[in-house]
Amino acid sequence: MSQDHQHPTAEFGFTEVRADLRLRTMTVQHPDPRGIVLFLHGFPETSYVWKGIAETLGQEFEVHAFDWPGYGLSTRPSADHFSYAPRDYALLLKDYIRRAGIDSSKLVIYATDIGALPALLLAMDEPQIAKSIVVGDFAPFNRPQHMWAPLQSLKSLPGAEGTRAYMNKTRDEILANTYRRGLDEDVQFDLSMELHEDLSEGWEREGMTVVDAFFHYYLQFDRDEEYLESHLDQLQTPVKVIWGEKDLYIDKAMGVEFAQKLGVQLEVLPGIGHFPHLQDPGGTVAEVRAQFQN
Repeated sequence: MSQDHQHPTAEFGFTEVRADLRLRTMTVQHPDPRGIVLFLHGFPETSYVWKGIAETLGQEFEVHAFDWPGYGLSTRPSADHFSYAPRDYALLLKDYIRRAGIDSSKLVIYATDIGALPALLLAMDEPQIAKSIVVGDFAPFNRPQHMWAPLQSLKSLPGAEGTRAYMNKTRDEILANTYRRGLDEDVQFDLSMELHEDLSEGWEREGMTVVDAFFHYYLQFDRDEEYLESHLDQLQTPVKVIWGEKDLYIDKAMGVEFAQKLGVQLEVLPGIGHFPHLQDPGGTVAEVRAQFQN
């Protein structure tokens, strides 16, 4: 399909990255891009959260995003065959970059929430995997005191099972309020109808909900957080850290510590919560463009 590069359109399709794993993908192509951008979503999101941002950036860049396994329309293998751990997401991210034919020397990865730790773990193994990585509003270290109480409970059994069951019962509340929680009333926002429909459609497939995938991710979260912290000296890819000042789920103190330990820049976004790309998409666009000016 041809693209009008003044008004590019995101195209959705599927990429088989392994024999048993097919990812729903979103791409915006460009005949002569300034660079390549890969967006990685968090919980309880899909690649669709990047659609408007991707179409804006598509005037200048080639843009990619995909649904993590367990989310959206991507494959949901049983946990016996795929662990859903950050480390396994990192390996899958590597597979996608290779399969999509992305030139890593021109690539900026923008990763939030559950997408950030996999991106960093991959960069530790392959420093040249990207030109730079922007991460934010995630848990790089095992610091449950900086996390929202229900997230803390997911970190160990048996409490995690109770939280999983409760979250699975409250789908509508999660989709209605996760993005607004913790924000002052005058800056709360609603999701577009098309995004809400996409999140609803992808909530449960193949006998697994996004909460189930989130639960399995957290079961090995401590292991992968602790590996990152103990091997920070291996992280050579340039990293920028951003954080919502009003993030209820993961306090900005986590971002402060991570940036200090890594010796990189931290930008705290005033008045912004856990989902900067949804609350202030223009700010996300500006941040990505800034990465290509360095």
